[in-house]
Amino acid sequence: MPGNLIKNPNGDEGLEHWDLTENGGDEWRVEDMPGDCGYAHNDEFITKYFVTSFELCQKRQVIDLLAEGYEPDNLDIAQPAVTVEDWYSGRTDCGCIYELTVSLLDENHEVIAEFKPDRVTLDPDCGDCSWRNVTHTFTDYGPGLRFISFEHGGQDTKFWQGWFGVRVTGSSVTVDV
Repeated sequence: MPGNLIKNPNGDEGLEHWDLTENGGDEWRVEDMPGDCGYAHNDEFITKYFVTSFELCQKRQVIDLLAEGYEPDNLDIAQPAVTVEDWYSGRTDCGCIYELTVSLLDENHEVIAEFKPDRVTLDPDCGDCSWRNVTHTFTDYGPGLRFISFEHGGQDTKFWQGWFGVRVTGSSVTVDV
């Protein structure tokens, strides 16, 4: 069983493995850490990040747990903890918005449980926009888990042409078996 079930979490393979559900403005792109007006990440192995534009950019992966080798009985009876993590940051010269939605889905892609924190606005005039992480662990979610949908993104707050929106990297989904 793999550790992190997210493929290409840092953009090392460009946009490979991601479904671009919203690709507004000048669209998603991958940049090298720390980027213009950016911040270094505290994990030296993360050397790239995805960056959003002036209209909403969101991308998603849907993980098929049976295809990844998990047994239906184990998922239904043990209901192993599912931990999600994501990293996001802004720039020193432009504010941005970050959004995350992670859903546990049954075989029909119906939502069993969902983690959708409030939208975050980072404003360099009011505070630190360096890399920060969000994490959540699902437990006791009931039987039927077969897929996990991980979707995140955002945009900038000034509608500047180019790539001034939120930066994301280090996305992770693990199932504790």
